[in-house]
Amino acid sequence: MSGTIAGMPARAADPAAVRLPAHRDLYYGGRWHAPAGGYADTWDPATGTNLGACAHADASDVDAAVRAAQAAFAEWSRIRPADRAAAMRRIAAVLREHAQELALLDAVNCGNPVAEMTRDVLAAAAQFDFFAGLVTEIKGDTIPMGEGVVNLSVREPYGVVGRIVAYNHPLMFTAAKSAAPLAAGNTVVMKPPVQAPLSAYRWMELIDGILPPGVLNVVSGGTECGAALAAHPDVPFVSLIGSVATGRAVARAGADRLKRITLELGGKNACIVYPDADLERAGHGAVHGMNFTWSGQSCGSTSRLFVHESVHDQIVERVLDKIRHYRPGLPTDPATTMGAIVSRAQYDKIMKYIDIGLGEGATLACGGRRPDDPALRNGFFVEPTVFTGVRADMRIAQEEIFGPVLSVIKWSDETSMFEQVNAVEYGLTGAVYTRDLARAHRAASRIQAGFIWVNNAGPHFLGTSYGGYKQSGIGRDESIEELLSYTQGKNINITY
Repeated sequence: MSGTIAGMPARAADPAAVRLPAHRDLYYGGRWHAPAGGYADTWDPATGTNLGACAHADASDVDAAVRAAQAAFAEWSRIRPADRAAAMRRIAAVLREHAQELALLDAVNCGNPVAEMTRDVLAAAAQFDFFAGLVTEIKGDTIPMGEGVVNLSVREPYGVVGRIVAYNHPLMFTAAKSAAPLAAGNTVVMKPPVQAPLSAYRWMELIDGILPPGVLNVVSGGTECGAALAAHPDVPFVSLIGSVATGRAVARAGADRLKRITLELGGKNACIVYPDADLERAGHGAVHGMNFTWSGQSCGSTSRLFVHESVHDQIVERVLDKIRHYRPGLPTDPATTMGAIVSRAQYDKIMKYIDIGLGEGATLACGGRRPDDPALRNGFFVEPTVFTGVRADMRIAQEEIFGPVLSVIKWSDETSMFEQVNAVEYGLTGAVYTRDLARAHRAASRIQAGFIWVNNAGPHFLGTSYGGYKQSGIGRDESIEELLSYTQGKNINITY
């Protein structure tokens, strides 16, 4: 089991210790506003506790937030880059100061373990600092044109950016995905996940007054809220972290106005183990890459494990041994290594896929059930699950489950294996385990995905571009490439 977080007891937190936000309304123009769309309850998925009503924005609410962001853009885009960076560093400091508070709030609202959510908050702070440090890199060029002429290019912000984020990392996505557009001089209307909006409210309470009114705005709600933001005529740039189906809907909504769109979508990612791999490292990576800590609810999870037949049994043995580290528990306990599923709908979807796997003839090697712990009886929990004897054409090997289900696929012929690896519609991440450098390069080049690990699986590296191929998305994040994507080019030709 993991160790405790400094300053926190090694037991489940008293519910009274969770600091719920004082505001549950919409935040735009530097003030809180009651939603015209009404309110809807949010829940603790680990205990079934109702955490109270939250704003549910409709199209008129989104329009009001966009107008506030549009009014703020003229000032924010003209602020000196160094001053924008200073404000962003203050936000990073607030995130670090309140990391445990925000992490605990996420733990009760989305079901991920508090220890992991603390790392999420610190990752968001790191991205604010990272993009604050890049504000002077939004550069152009000078182009020689001959005597008496200067030609130069500049980069300018788009205006109002709409960002829609997913529920598996509520605070990290809400905060971190604001950083690059803000650094580039845009204003932002952020839609946090409808399943877990509480940390977004609390974050806005904590940073209120750091940015000019209207620069950063939060509208919470469901499908109507997201659709209105994606289609709004005064939002030239929309970015989504979500499912492929939602990505297509956002792209359709933006098409009529030729909006700039970036999408980080689903994944059905492959982890490939060669016969010469370090088997201990590969077994650890196969489990770690599944992101069992947040119950496999991750688009980057390596949920298809392709193992060469000569080492198949040894890898499966190691996987089943290492997976015992992940035991579902109350997310507010710092010792918990695996949290809850975010909602009844997602829980039911995962259990349906487990039934599908059994029906398709795969062998259930472990898991596949609700845990027996009576303390978890009111929550949405699924044991870490491993299927062996999986064929690449089975639904559990083709479709994104977004849950703690790992499919092990045996292979012998490398060419056929890569055909199977690339036969899905997704292309987000991939992992390769081998001691042969030439083989590693060859495999990395043959996997149709945007982010590849060799002898590792799972981590992101701030400063490197993260994003997918095929139906896994458009655009790249977590790098200077993300920052520059929030700018548009202008050429200026000056004749003396």
